[in-house]
Amino acid sequence: MELSMMLDYAGDPRRAADQAAALESAGLDAVWVAEAWGFDSPTIMGYLAARTERLKIGSAILNVYSRTPGLIAQTAAGLDALSGGRALLGLGASGPQVIEGWHGMPYDKPLGRTRETVELCRRIWRRETIDHHGITDMPLPPEKGGRHGKPLKILTRPVRPAIPVYIASLGPANVRLTAEIADGWLPTLFIPEKAAAVWGGPLAEGAAKRSPELGPLRTVAGGLLAIGDDAAAARDLARPQIALYVGGMGAVGKNFYNDLAVAYGYEEEARRIQELYLAGRKRDAAAAVPDEFCELMTLCGPEGYVRERVEAFREAGVTMLNVTPVGPDPAKLIETVKSWL
Repeated sequence: MELSMMLDYAGDPRRAADQAAALESAGLDAVWVAEAWGFDSPTIMGYLAARTERLKIGSAILNVYSRTPGLIAQTAAGLDALSGGRALLGLGASGPQVIEGWHGMPYDKPLGRTRETVELCRRIWRRETIDHHGITDMPLPPEKGGRHGKPLKILTRPVRPAIPVYIASLGPANVRLTAEIADGWLPTLFIPEKAAAVWGGPLAEGAAKRSPELGPLRTVAGGLLAIGDDAAAARDLARPQIALYVGGMGAVGKNFYNDLAVAYGYEEEARRIQELYLAGRKRDAAAAVPDEFCELMTLCGPEGYVRERVEAFREAGVTMLNVTPVGPDPAKLIETVKSWL
């Protein structure tokens, strides 16, 4: 099992990137850079490539709407070249609120766009000449306004002909697609004890169609990390994030994270969290998050307990434990957990 962390995308990006670089020597294997509707992730990933020597650097996520498949492939190839073959491409459909609200694009065909983007990226990295017509046309045909385009292949030579592709997915159809075509999976709000009941079927169905050349699906999941006799209190730091996702990431009936909380068995609590959050009562929404939810998606407590949580994630199929260290000495926390893996 590898060890990674998610870069804080809401604060100072240089400070966050410098912290991640400092944790490289403590044993961190990878860092994931989110984008949402804040700073773009490729700029920060390029900075990380220059600041590190060993860390894998991944996007978590680039959405498949606001950049063309060609540009996504170029971005990943550029990062892979700058980092000497350490890029991880995390993709996803994001959600209607971001795609329509921030990028001004219709949220249509999320599965088709994801599949097509993965296919085109892999073909581009192999330096194929691209003549593709689907959701995306390469080149643009005359009937859609094209006049001068011709099939092209990437001008430069990618460092690797196959950059690992991870897909962020939650719903059954998207998880099924992930298990079929992706190198890895980026679930959110992952509870290891409940994962099989929610996703076991779609994962198995997708795996049945999976190419043997891809190897086993890798899974990235984890949570807040704090170790000590009084560290259990750090679980409460997960409340605002859970409330944000379950309550605020989408409208009523259009929130994938709320649907996940319901699937986990927190139906009434999910309804209440969303009701409070959308009413602007964010603190109350955070307080309404069940204690069990906070505990099971974090790794906070005495050392023996945290080791048990690590094993729970491992048994649930997690191959890269993604943690957020909490406390004055994050390097020590990374060193400790890394020694268990």
